[in-house]
Amino acid sequence: MKNFLKNNIDRFLQYKQKVRGFSDTTLKTYKLNLLEAIDHIDITKEENIVIMQLMPYRLYIADKSKKTIAKKISIIRSFVEFLKNDGIDIKLLNDESIKLPKTLPKPVEFRYIKEALKASSEEEELIVLLLYGFGLRVSELSHLKVKDIQNDWIRVKGKGDKTRNIPVLPLIKSKINSYLEKNIKKVYIFEKNGQKLSENALRYKVNKIFGKIGIKVTPHQLRHSYASDLLNGGGRISDVSKLLGHSSMSTTEIYTKLDSEYKLKNYKMAHPLSKKEII
Repeated sequence: MKNFLKNNIDRFLQYKQKVRGFSDTTLKTYKLNLLEAIDHIDITKEENIVIMQLMPYRLYIADKSKKTIAKKISIIRSFVEFLKNDGIDIKLLNDESIKLPKTLPKPVEFRYIKEALKASSEEEELIVLLLYGFGLRVSELSHLKVKDIQNDWIRVKGKGDKTRNIPVLPLIKSKINSYLEKNIKKVYIFEKNGQKLSENALRYKVNKIFGKIGIKVTPHQLRHSYASDLLNGGGRISDVSKLLGHSSMSTTEIYTKLDSEYKLKNYKMAHPLSKKEII
């Protein structure tokens, strides 16, 4: 079983290079980490499900820094997710995350988004517009159905099967209608041969779209840009939190990295002493 996993590492790395644009140095790091992990992980098979018990490996790397351990576990998770998407039944045990200070994806400047849109095909343009215009997770975009778009609203099923409604801007509505008129879909907005496009396929397309203008962008960066631009444009954090599908506004505040200027502006507007002639 360990040989089977090792034989799939190169396919995984090819995917990372093609879809995510990983450098040779990063690919080498991933390969070394995976080979090391597989040598120390307990691997069994129960009822056609491959079970990967990470505890022995976690003990082996216990003297490493939290950041290093988190990275090594993340690489294993990514590898296993790749295998799952390839139809392999596999389960990880003891892969709990180590808490680290939260970092934020860098938002994409709107001028780059506009430049990418100009260089895109109709389908590519709509992918970017839906990610940036609705703040969708790539998983939500993959599962988005034609019936989910009703009049001026789009109904999105997010994490934990929670649904939320997002208003559709006239520009995006026009683009959706035009795309669907030319591309008849059975169920999903983006599909091939009657099947929805996978998250990996959408990530690849986003990477390709922005690659045309010489930059690397992920779907999650477009979601972050959506949130940041709404807040910087004066949107209320409570509204943005609902649009993003966050269960807590504290998540939204961390996610959107509110700057001092935005906080000060709202403080001045909200505090009673900010009113003229109050005293």
